[in-house]
Amino acid sequence: MPDENINSSENEIENSAPSNFIYDFIDEDLAEGRVPGNTVITRFPPEPNGYLHIGHAKAICIDFGTALKYGGKCNLRFDDTNPSKEDVEYVESIQEDVKWLGFNWDNMYYASEYFGIMYDCAIKLIQEGKAFVCDLTPEQIREHRGTLTEPGKNSPYRDRSIEENLDLFQKMKNGEFADGSKVLRAKIDMASPNINMRDPVIYRILRAHHHRTGDQWCIYPMYDYAHPIEDIVENITHSLCSLEFEDHRPLYDWVKENVGLPAKPRQIEFARLNLAYTQMSKRKLLQLVNEKYVSGWDDPRMPTISGLRRRGYTPGSIRTFCEKIGVAKNNSMVDFALLEHCIRDDLNFSASRVMAVLRPLKVVIENYPEGQVEWFDVENNPENPEMGTRKLPFSREIYIEQDDFMENPPNKFFRLAPGKEVRLKNTYFITCQSAVKDEATGEILELRCTYDPESKGGNSPDGRKIKGTLHWVSASHAVRAQVRLYDHLFMKIDPEDVEAGADFRSNINPGSLEILESCMVEPDLIRAVPGERFQFLRMGYYCVDSESTEQKLVFNRTVGLRDTWAKVASKG
Repeated sequence: MPDENINSSENEIENSAPSNFIYDFIDEDLAEGRVPGNTVITRFPPEPNGYLHIGHAKAICIDFGTALKYGGKCNLRFDDTNPSKEDVEYVESIQEDVKWLGFNWDNMYYASEYFGIMYDCAIKLIQEGKAFVCDLTPEQIREHRGTLTEPGKNSPYRDRSIEENLDLFQKMKNGEFADGSKVLRAKIDMASPNINMRDPVIYRILRAHHHRTGDQWCIYPMYDYAHPIEDIVENITHSLCSLEFEDHRPLYDWVKENVGLPAKPRQIEFARLNLAYTQMSKRKLLQLVNEKYVSGWDDPRMPTISGLRRRGYTPGSIRTFCEKIGVAKNNSMVDFALLEHCIRDDLNFSASRVMAVLRPLKVVIENYPEGQVEWFDVENNPENPEMGTRKLPFSREIYIEQDDFMENPPNKFFRLAPGKEVRLKNTYFITCQSAVKDEATGEILELRCTYDPESKGGNSPDGRKIKGTLHWVSASHAVRAQVRLYDHLFMKIDPEDVEAGADFRSNINPGSLEILESCMVEPDLIRAVPGERFQFLRMGYYCVDSESTEQKLVFNRTVGLRDTWAKVASKG
């Protein structure tokens, strides 16, 4: 069952068409003639300071999906206004992720292309008495800002003359002042109930090499100032962003109305994705990478798009997930089981069923002819007959799962035990005669069994019913593989739910990765290529890892077979 503490309603999401209030706003704007040329233009504006994660996938689906619905355009724009945290590596990964999800941008822009325009707009604000150069330190600015219940205090530099402000800002641009010694602030209202409107900083001095403009600039615009200008320059009609920017919308509108540029985009906020057991802060994900809690941004335990891709998630499953959760106005926690349900549903139809034994136990079929090999026709996917069949070898010695045998089984144990008969998938009935043990440790080394030659294909002429069907691989044909079993990276639904004095890292799951080195898989898998996905019969869905080679096969567990989400949804 999904956790009771998760706020989203499983049945509501699964059984009803998700609403989209964004479309209602756009329909209204179109009907009232507020969209120039009736062409809806959106943008996806990531900051290139990390890899995209599942929350960005939701934003991508909304931004690009909205443009597609209205036959409009969607730009990919890199908000590269903070060079101290940005890198070309992130730029390239973002492009790859957007394309992998199945979307194409109409234009690709960089905020840095507009630095000259932003600077000119700042000059205009100064000339109109709407911006001033301030010498307060960041700490002093915070002290002057006030609280939610008390107004802020004006900066002692707020009343500098226009001429002095123009001169100081020019000197800031020319590099005549130290980093952090001065900022440019918008002159709005220190008594505003919205703290974001209390003379916000719109430019700071920062000597950092920019990945596109090099050392051309030593002053950089703040995001809240730069973003509306970027939207205006690109003629964006609807600036779709997550809910944390709702309180910033008055500043967005203030910049839009005061910089003297023609376009008037509309900002609309939607709830960000909060996914159970998942950390969504790029800063904290970077911390996990830098501190080696994970192997990199594409570690399959990471919620990054590259991590999900490496784990075996498909673009379609992620788009379906984003469609099912819908577009809400209020934040809530989404059950991870819904994401798992979406990938199961996708792979159930598209992934080949194969035999893989993760914890091998050898079985010798004593009455099967030595040296004989039979090849059985096996369907690749019963849900998708068009995927055809393959040949699977069967021989005297096979491997089964260790868990499929018990010496003293409980009632309703429908697997192998002394004297018990089971069906081997697609082949024969076998009966366990004895178990060979290590004399020192008592560990079971192999089983001795017999088979019924008349049960070929998995049925017996006498019609006897056998409960229990096991998967297996031929010992002489099997290929050794490493299998990585992944679980949630965090132990709590909310990784930020910590004891006093601790941080989110205290909730890291020490059992989030188990590596099995001696797994045995059917021989055809030697040709499996990185990214290829399979269902290991009775075990779950697995993906060939990017590190896999013919010399060392590596599989990542994408998800198990048990679908808790589907069970909950069916009760709705």
